[in-house]
Amino acid sequence: MRTRQNRFLIGLVLLLLACKVPEFAAPPPAPPATTFPFTATFPPTATATGAPTFVPTITPAPLPFARRVLILSMDGLRPDAIALAPMPNLQALMAGSAYTLAAQTIHPSATLPAHSSMLTGICPSKHGVNWNDYLPLLGYARGTDLFDLAHAAGMQTVMYVGKEKLRQITEPASTDQFVFINDRDLVIAGELIANFPQDFRLLFVHFPTPDWMGHEYGWLSSQQLSVIFRADEALGNILAELSARGLREETLIIVTADHGGHGTTHGSSLPEDMTIPWIAAGAGIQPRQLTIPVHTMDTAATAAFALGLPIPAEWDGVPVYEAFGLPVERQSAACE
Repeated sequence: MRTRQNRFLIGLVLLLLACKVPEFAAPPPAPPATTFPFTATFPPTATATGAPTFVPTITPAPLPFARRVLILSMDGLRPDAIALAPMPNLQALMAGSAYTLAAQTIHPSATLPAHSSMLTGICPSKHGVNWNDYLPLLGYARGTDLFDLAHAAGMQTVMYVGKEKLRQITEPASTDQFVFINDRDLVIAGELIANFPQDFRLLFVHFPTPDWMGHEYGWLSSQQLSVIFRADEALGNILAELSARGLREETLIIVTADHGGHGTTHGSSLPEDMTIPWIAAGAGIQPRQLTIPVHTMDTAATAAFALGLPIPAEWDGVPVYEAFGLPVERQSAACE
């Protein structure tokens, strides 16, 4: 009996092998997890027990308004000189810009302290630059300036200046290139174009000649207006270079000045000395004549805002939100 059972079992096994029963197919691999270029937030919701849980929602990460910022300062440019010179390149830029011809600089309206406030975003009482000559032993402006922020974020930072004392606005470690050219504005622009920093993210250019000629011949003299006309030509050359390199549309361009002047001097609290142009055009800008007060410290804050950089709490400058078509959250005040 046992022999018959064994034979039966052996036969059954052979029969199954002959049929070649296929193996079950392995399940397909799970699809890779989907990733999203967004920031997840977790607003609370209530469960049946009343305990809060957190359900992720997807919100886009904020983006900067501009990939690059060019700040061009025409030393000693009074707003009324724009039409008198005339300055056709700047006037064409203004036509598509957010601008004011009534922006205010700091007092005393001197070149190095004013440029320090322009690029540090703070008043002289904080940055401490109370001298107006190149005095390396005195060090650099105090505080975290615009170049510190950009360089720390891995952005290429460049300065082309016509006065060596502007070196004392920011430490050398915060500028990838610092070029001092003791020459006319067209020469400075020409050197910049010949050695153009294609990958710049923050570029500051300083034209000194209007100030030189103001001191020599007087503000709004025919001699000063003639070099202001040439400064405008230099501006046009730089704008043309940006366009030729395909960088114009992604660049926020701010054209301004450190101070005005009267007679053959400046530095007083007179409107002729304190009033400066402030013109913003390009990436992110909504063309309009600005209605809010603008101060020179707002230049650094506006550039940082456009680049998506954090603005230090101690800065006195405020982004010119109106220039971007945004609600005005707050405004800057004149330095005391």
